[in-house]
This record gives sequence, C-alpha cells and structure tokens, in this order.
Amino acid sequence: MTLLHRLPLHADLHADPPAPRPTERRPHLRNRRQWLAWAALLATSSALTVQAAPGGLPAATHGDSSPEWDALRPKLFGDRPVLTGTGQVQVQAPLRAAYGASVPVKITTLASQSGPLPVRRLWLVVDKNPSPVAAVIQVSPALGQADFETRLRVDEYSHVRVVAELSDGSLHSDSRFVKTSGGCSAPPNREHPELIGRTTLRLAAPFQPQGLNTADVTVLHPNDTGFELNNVTVMYIPPHFVRSIRLRQGDTPLFDAELDFSVSENPTLRFHFVPQGPGELRAEVEDSKERHYEGRLTLP
Repeated sequence: MTLLHRLPLHADLHADPPAPRPTERRPHLRNRRQWLAWAALLATSSALTVQAAPGGLPAATHGDSSPEWDALRPKLFGDRPVLTGTGQVQVQAPLRAAYGASVPVKITTLASQSGPLPVRRLWLVVDKNPSPVAAVIQVSPALGQADFETRLRVDEYSHVRVVAELSDGSLHSDSRFVKTSGGCSAPPNREHPELIGRTTLRLAAPFQPQGLNTADVTVLHPNDTGFELNNVTVMYIPPHFVRSIRLRQGDTPLFDAELDFSVSENPTLRFHFVPQGPGELRAEVEDSKERHYEGRLTLP
C-alpha cells in the first residue's frame, strides 16, 4: 500500500483534536485563577482604606497625628483639648505638590464672624518643618468670614494642619498629609532686590458694598529661611522673612497675622471682609530685620 493510501479520509483531516483528559489540565491555568482571586481581594481591601482628598485625589491613611505634633501641641495649647472632626474648620492642600516651596493651602471655617461663635485665632502648622508654626492669625469679628488662602514651604512629607480657637475658647483642628520635599532649601528669585517690601492690595472679584468681598495682600519678599545655599558664594543665605501683616479698614482692625519663613516667597494672604462704610484697606508689614512696609487700597 502506498503512503497516500495510509492517510485518513478527507473528512478526518479537519476533525477537532481530542479534548485533553482531566489529568492533562495545565497547572498554570489554576495558578492564574488563584492570582486573579488574590488581586480582587487586595483591590477590595484597598478600596476600604482609601479616603478622599481635596481635588478628588486619593489620600493615604496617615491619621491625624505625628510625633512632631504630639510634642508641639502642649507647647502651644498646654493641656487644652484640641477637637478634630467637628467641621468647625477645614484645611485643603494637595496630596502631592510638585514644588515644595510653594504649596497652596486653603482654610475654611464653618461659623460666620457675625454669628454667636466667631473665630478668635487660627494657627497654621507644618509638622515637620524646621519652624513648624507658619502663621498665627488673630481674627476680628469685622472680617466677615475667617477663611484664608496662602502658599507654604513644606520641607518633607508632613501633615499640614490648622487649629481654630472660637470665641468660647474651644479648639478645633483639621489636617492634610502632603507629599513633597525641599521647600525650605529652595532658593528664592533675586532678579529685582530693589522691589523687596512692595506691598499690594487688590480685590479678587467685583466690589460688593453690602456683601462679602475677597481680597489679596501680597508682599514682594524673598522670605529667606536660612537653609538656602548661595550658588555663587557657596554659603547659606541668612534668614530674612516677613514677620507680620496687619490689615485695617480705616481704624477697624480686620486681622493680625504673625508669620514665619514656612510661608512661601512673596507672602500672599487671600481674605474676606465686609465693608465698614467708605474708606480704604491698609496693610502694615514688618520683616525679621525690623523693616516696615505699607500697602493701601481705596475702596470704590
């Protein structure tokens, strides 16, 4: 018989191959199913521990405390309780900041300054900074709303927190964990040293004679920390920063802010106020070399 006659019939050439026996099932398929099951379990458990952060970004669960805060809190407040989760004050900051020398931070408060429990004072703290207390703001009931925005230097992964003292003496706190570094050693811009101290006030929206207005006060200043290196002399730049900003409308104080170098270069504070009749806004500024500057804005 020839080789051709030994081949199977034409129909048999297209027949399906025999199914593998149960004992021939490949082990890697079973391992793959196990891997998928473990991955699904891990994803489920991770979803239960991730919390929302400002801007819709996921925030790692770092809790509200840190060793630095545990050491600093009694120095600032003694044995007074600092309440968290009350909603009286909130701080917003990015989970990750691309530039540690300019991290945007927003403080919002629940109570109106014209209500029964206005905010008396605010503390803004960066736990792991060399100088952690970035600002202490004494707030007047004439301010309207004790909400502020600014930019901070954050030197390493750290909690950024705000503590609000209400008129009844109670303390309320909120915090965010920010991932960035190098904020206190980043050198400032020194292109126009002759402009140091120039203070400007401007409205951030059209003026409302009877309503709440938003304004910015900005001081052109390097806010040197003492940790920046001069690339020419290879020496550290001595600290030189804005110490205080005091805001007045006419003779009425709005707020007094005591600042430190944890506030970014060219310190800016965005604030809200209700006009107290005609007049002007006036900012009085002092830096760490006891130099004084002033800015004014005539209200419409």
